[in-house]
Amino acid sequence: MTDSVEAEGHGYAAARLHLLTEEGRSGPPRRAALATLTDRWLAGLATEAARETGTTGWALVAVGGYGRGELSPRSDLDLLLLHDSPQPVAPLADRLWYPVWDLGLALDHSVRTPEEARKTAADDLKVQLGLLDARHVAGDAALTSALRSTVLADWRNQAPKRLPELREMCAERAERQGELSYLLEPDLKEARGGLRDATALRAVAASWLADAPREGLEEARTRLLDTRDALHLVTGRATDRLALQEQDQIAEALDLPDADALLRQVYEAARRISYASDVTWREVARVLRARESRPRRRGLLGRGRTPSSQTAAERVPLAEGVVEQEGEAVLALAARPERDPVLPLRAAAAAAQAGLPLSLHAVRRLAAAARPLPVPWPAEAREQLLTLLGAGESAVPVWEALEAEGLVTRLIPDWERVRCRPQRNAVHRFTVDRHLVEAAVQASGLTRRVGRPDLLLTAALLHDIGKGWPGDHSEAGEVIARDVAARIGFGAADAETLALLVRHHLLLIDTATRRDLDDPETVRTVAEAVRDTSTLELLAALTEADALATGPAAWSTWRASLLADLVERVAGALDTGDLPDSADREPTAEEERLAIEAARTRGPVLALHARAEPEPEGDAQDEALGVELLLAVPDRPGLLAHAAGVLALHRLTVRAADLRAVDPVGEGPVALLSWRVSAEYGALPEAARLRADLARAFDGSLDIEARLAEREAAYPRRRGVVPPPPRVTIAPGHTSQTATVLEVRAHDAPGLLHRIGLALTATAVTVRSARISTLGANAVDAFYLVGKDGDPLPPARAAEVAHQVEAALR
Repeated sequence: MTDSVEAEGHGYAAARLHLLTEEGRSGPPRRAALATLTDRWLAGLATEAARETGTTGWALVAVGGYGRGELSPRSDLDLLLLHDSPQPVAPLADRLWYPVWDLGLALDHSVRTPEEARKTAADDLKVQLGLLDARHVAGDAALTSALRSTVLADWRNQAPKRLPELREMCAERAERQGELSYLLEPDLKEARGGLRDATALRAVAASWLADAPREGLEEARTRLLDTRDALHLVTGRATDRLALQEQDQIAEALDLPDADALLRQVYEAARRISYASDVTWREVARVLRARESRPRRRGLLGRGRTPSSQTAAERVPLAEGVVEQEGEAVLALAARPERDPVLPLRAAAAAAQAGLPLSLHAVRRLAAAARPLPVPWPAEAREQLLTLLGAGESAVPVWEALEAEGLVTRLIPDWERVRCRPQRNAVHRFTVDRHLVEAAVQASGLTRRVGRPDLLLTAALLHDIGKGWPGDHSEAGEVIARDVAARIGFGAADAETLALLVRHHLLLIDTATRRDLDDPETVRTVAEAVRDTSTLELLAALTEADALATGPAAWSTWRASLLADLVERVAGALDTGDLPDSADREPTAEEERLAIEAARTRGPVLALHARAEPEPEGDAQDEALGVELLLAVPDRPGLLAHAAGVLALHRLTVRAADLRAVDPVGEGPVALLSWRVSAEYGALPEAARLRADLARAFDGSLDIEARLAEREAAYPRRRGVVPPPPRVTIAPGHTSQTATVLEVRAHDAPGLLHRIGLALTATAVTVRSARISTLGANAVDAFYLVGKDGDPLPPARAAEVAHQVEAALR
């Protein structure tokens, strides 16, 4: 090395050190200044070396992060020496690389002709990505410009092939490195949602095939770069791993109060990049599918298909105001979010139940236009939230879409304190908010075990909500859960149950693993806390969902057996009470009038009423939803199946129902059915049409099965959510002294009650009365059965009926 080169190197090193330690200089300005300083030094070095070696036809090109002008303190210098000269360029390269190495700087270098660079890019996706950010530093600028133009043209021409490769590369890296937004010691560059993914989004945009949602994306990338700068300066190493022992120092360097604040900022940035990646890759897939199908579409149009009819065929209704289009849930053309405050939740629930992503345009329109929900929420809003939570895994991306646009904290303001909050516990694999959503996902698979799946799902979503406050999170969460329950429209009794579940969500597992279960005091203490078996079964399911959502170390066969033992002992110590038998209730004056008219006319008689608002102290399961339909019809075999089938044909969703028999005029029993229904797409049928179809169903002239099958064929649905299997059980003998109580817990779906009715008819039992309720996406139904002699079924016969009904539903 000549004295002048050495002196220039020392000057560069001193200026670099001053820049890195200068007060008030950080972030993008420092990275840009460091890149400019390095450009000047390398340009002088290269120009002098070319003069001394007599080399012509060369260019020094910065690529990758250096090409973007983003040099962190310990970043590699990614350099390409480009040449088209016949003379050797090795002497020039040596005079460039050795001074860089002598200063201890990391160097990633290559020497290529334009043709070699282009061929290498075609063979190596990583090289091609680096060249997309090529920037001229020194030498022949025309060489650099020509290479940039060629590489960009190749990238755009090869995008249909290259972008799927890039997506696969991103997915493999995410599988290895995990989610940046949940890791306690994340890799800022390689983990999903990190700097590599941000670079991939730039590459997609450069293809002109699709683009990422830009709002907040640059700020997120800048935040991660700033954090990496601080990491490099604190550790003195070229690392991207945010280790626990260094987080407090890095937080201080970034003027943040503590390591939790640092991680929360990092998580927020990573989520923004992850969400943008999800949206962008969906758009890429959509565009590529459209390109592949163009010849086929032209052929179809040539055979008489019109563009308008083709577009219409692609829009499949999902819910009122929501349709499926091109693999996403989007708002219907007639949807008016400014007039429909429940639409955000309805759209989210419909998307999750169908296993579809909620489109970016839909979420942003909802965030911008939807009116706030009244407090307390209307019953439909709460039902849609429960339907969303009950969708299982497919609820997660939909929830993340709502959260990305600020809709979650608008719906539940207390969510803000747990959003992106890290968990300082290696057992936990998620942040607090993501853990709560995951707990709801796990709870959705346990809803068949409990009589109130709505309370289970809500408790799962709220059980750690107190972690955003100082003190014991269970105590703080109890207060918050009570307030949130009231906000979303639960009655006072349900709100107290939810508060109790949140307050004691650790009670069962802590007691089962830390106390002597043979000590009567242990069982007595738990029994006093949970109060009744209904709450006990909810708490047991919540405990399991919480553990499964935490991570593999939190749940095991041993823990499950201890919990089951404790629950069995506590259940034995509690007074279970009786399940209410709807046959005990006297008919109202209107019900009696309808029953008398049905007995005299021997045909169906019905009345439709808009529901009254629920009483403020009422519980959720007692609220009427939509419209109340009263139906009286002479009792006959298959009545329940026929009536439920007609309602399904008219797209009426049964939210709750009571069935019982009366004999108002001594001429034989009349079945009274009190339905609470809501219209699937908003429009209620005319009472006359409904009555006519009921009459046809009862006289056998309406083929309900065929009509339902035709409707399903006309509106094919994707697979969507795979719910837990149905569970059909016989309630304990003390539940009713006059009937056998069959309990059905299943995923609600059009025609479900019709199928249950058909299965019961096939068993030749008599449904004396029934209590039907739909909680979110879950049906929880009780049927009071008697045999031909009017008595409860013998145990063996009851078990056989339960097995047959469950088999029919599966």
